[in-house]
Amino acid sequence: MKTFNILMIGAALTALTSFANAESTITLSGVHNCCSGCTKGIEGAITKTGATAEVDDTTVTITAKTEAEARKAAEALVAAGYYGEGATAPAVTDARVKSATVSGVHLCCGKCVRAVEKAIKTVAGANSHTAEKGAASFTVEGDFSTKELAGALNKAGFSGRIQ
Repeated sequence: MKTFNILMIGAALTALTSFANAESTITLSGVHNCCSGCTKGIEGAITKTGATAEVDDTTVTITAKTEAEARKAAEALVAAGYYGEGATAPAVTDARVKSATVSGVHLCCGKCVRAVEKAIKTVAGANSHTAEKGAASFTVEGDFSTKELAGALNKAGFSGRIQ
């Protein structure tokens, strides 16, 4: 009986230690990642928070010590201009506009610009943009919904602030 109690206490301590050391993981899918510059941007945004990133094509797995830290890393990814299903998209006011400035979208290369352009083409009434490689912001012109523009960018794996 004494041996049984010692084994039970040992098993309980092992279980508690495993629980205390448990990590939290968030997986985001559909994140824009067309080149090594994108991958570096994704990893950099996440690792700055102390979390780790596993990037596999357009899927990003964030691992952190706690769920709150994993969420913080996902927020950092969105702030860096990326978006994926499983992240919280920035709030955008739904307004019908003729022009909007979009800032903070990750645009490291021509493929990024083409992906943004493709997303903008799906927005009813949007007919031109000024996005270019390395730009911190760009303008979209036409007669369109800001909420629809944000949704199109998110669907393409991007995040940005629309004004």
